[in-house]
Amino acid sequence: MGFLRLLESLRCDYLDRLFSVITKLGGETFVLIACLIVLWCVNKKYGYYMVATCFIGVIINQTLKMVCRVPRPWIRDPEFTIVGSAKADATGYSFPSGHTQNIMSSAGTTARFAHKLPVRLICLTLITLVAFSRMYLGVHTLADVLVSLAIGTFLVFILYPVFEKSDEKPYPAYVVMGAMCLMAIIFTFFVSLYKWPEDTEIHNLQAAIKAGYMTSGSSLATLLAFHVDRKYVKSETKAVWWLQIIKIVIGLAIVLAIKEGLKPLCTLLFGNHMISSAIRYFLIVFFAAVIWPWIITYVSKKISIKNKGDK
Repeated sequence: MGFLRLLESLRCDYLDRLFSVITKLGGETFVLIACLIVLWCVNKKYGYYMVATCFIGVIINQTLKMVCRVPRPWIRDPEFTIVGSAKADATGYSFPSGHTQNIMSSAGTTARFAHKLPVRLICLTLITLVAFSRMYLGVHTLADVLVSLAIGTFLVFILYPVFEKSDEKPYPAYVVMGAMCLMAIIFTFFVSLYKWPEDTEIHNLQAAIKAGYMTSGSSLATLLAFHVDRKYVKSETKAVWWLQIIKIVIGLAIVLAIKEGLKPLCTLLFGNHMISSAIRYFLIVFFAAVIWPWIITYVSKKISIKNKGDK
């Protein structure tokens, strides 16, 4: 807490606003966008590498949160203050840091597969800034951040060779994603059925249960999408520049619309049960990884055929 108090004494309105923006890069939406851009426009195997690293990281992170159940800094020390804008996104227990885990998974994997030094330096800068922002804003301790960085670094390096060779040897990638699904399901049953102590914070428990259902649906969709794309869709990431822009702009708009639009429908069908999160994220990931790439691949082939016919 000593380091956080030092940062607390250095706060000012400008830095509060700056780090409140920077910390968003470790949020769910940014990670989703990063994964989809890589999957659609850069390289599919690296896209699945990033997705698997993110989901496995979330499962490990949430497991540690519930096993350790470390309170947030302002709860541990009532005299300590946080930047007010950061509190809404500070869900779940403190240890380890979820935002740091997310940025390490997305930017860390990019730094690993990128072969250009400027890209790697940008990624490492983003990781450092987001990790620091969590402490500056007062929502995580140094230990929370360092453990997340360690977990993320381990996953980034251990999963890279699996997906780097997945075009020629897909079996290890299937094993990793199958294990990812199993981990997510086991975690969901664990947090949902375990008889937690009476002092367990209900809001933190609900956040963990939601994360379990979300990662279960997302992981199953990722495994299925990987197989369907390999066997049937065989989508391409290369395209003319304007089609790449369409992929990203329209694709992200549809994905985010599905993400928000399915909420009321799932609530209507399943009430407040968390199974609605699993179904919603399964559909989001399957659309993003299979249906949209198939549409773009189909359109791209039609354009190519037309251009050849015009010559």
